[in-house]
Amino acid sequence: MSDPTSLPNFPPPADEHPLRGRVLDVLKDLGLNPNIDGDGDVAFMIGEPPQQLFVRCLDGDWPVMRIFGQWLIGEQVPDDLYLRLQRCNDFSLQLNLAKVGIANNNLVVSVEHVVTMQTDISALFQISVNLIMEVVQMWHASFQTPPEGSDGVEGVEGVESTDSNGSEQYRPRHRPQDDA
Repeated sequence: MSDPTSLPNFPPPADEHPLRGRVLDVLKDLGLNPNIDGDGDVAFMIGEPPQQLFVRCLDGDWPVMRIFGQWLIGEQVPDDLYLRLQRCNDFSLQLNLAKVGIANNNLVVSVEHVVTMQTDISALFQISVNLIMEVVQMWHASFQTPPEGSDGVEGVEGVESTDSNGSEQYRPRHRPQDDA
């Protein structure tokens, strides 16, 4: 009898988890080495330095593909949970696809899509992963102090100010495209 660890790792039958099977195929075609974790999510590493992201596939009448990741919150971010959550809310409201939140003191960013049989999962996946990585970077950058002489309202970030009690506040910046 052969050693079971030397046997190839075959994916589950296509009819068992059809969306997850399609996602696994796309990730393999993109040169990523996906794994199925204990929760049934597809885990993969991407970028430099490598970042771990996940794809949760929910089969049903309207299959949903949720791409998400979580990151430690950087040292430049104040410890004020309310301020962090305000920033998450601002990003979630400004972006069409991404949701930003805090869970277990980690930043969580996700993108969800309803996926039909005609959906180009590869294109959707690549756009979603790029968006997630951009949002993580922008969220952390939004806490950095603007350079001297800058008005601090460029990009997606908000404006820091202090209220009458001296507490740090965050207010979303006004975007020119909001006027259109």
